[in-house]
Amino acid sequence: MAPSDAVTADKTPLVVGKIHGVYGVKGWVKVFSHTQPRENILQYRPWLIQLPKHRQVDWQTWGVQQTQVHNGGKTLIAHLAGVDDREQAKALMGAEIAIWPHQLPPSEKGYYWVDLIQCEVWCSQAQTRLGKVTDMIETGAHDVMRVQKHNGQTTLVPFVMPDIVESVDLDQKQIWVDWQDHDAL
Repeated sequence: MAPSDAVTADKTPLVVGKIHGVYGVKGWVKVFSHTQPRENILQYRPWLIQLPKHRQVDWQTWGVQQTQVHNGGKTLIAHLAGVDDREQAKALMGAEIAIWPHQLPPSEKGYYWVDLIQCEVWCSQAQTRLGKVTDMIETGAHDVMRVQKHNGQTTLVPFVMPDIVESVDLDQKQIWVDWQDHDAL
């Protein structure tokens, strides 16, 4: 089982899923997807794989030979280059799957969640810096930004445009919000 070239450390891959099982005896793996819709992960080529026991090692590029959706859309499976039997597939269990940012199609909104991470959040009414986005949370009603403030505390700000989020400037890495910092009161 030999992956192709190791990935250079100066690029940051985007984790899009994980290998969580084996399928059959011919080296196919079951895939857990973080993409929306889940099946989108099967369209990316190549995949970057990082084995759990090698988390400090660079990502490695793997060819994806075939993919399928099984079980009425409940199970995603893939056959990776050089993985030809069940034992080789087992060795990949728990591996993270990532892609390069340039592999993403253009977003309808103009940005992805990953683009918002590390953006500075500014309160437009007070003209003050609230903090940096450290995470995005999907709640069902609307997305929420987790913002780390300069004092180390975090606050949650609903990502509701245009009512709360007034503008997103990815070039300046700034998000302007109409939000009162209740934690500061």
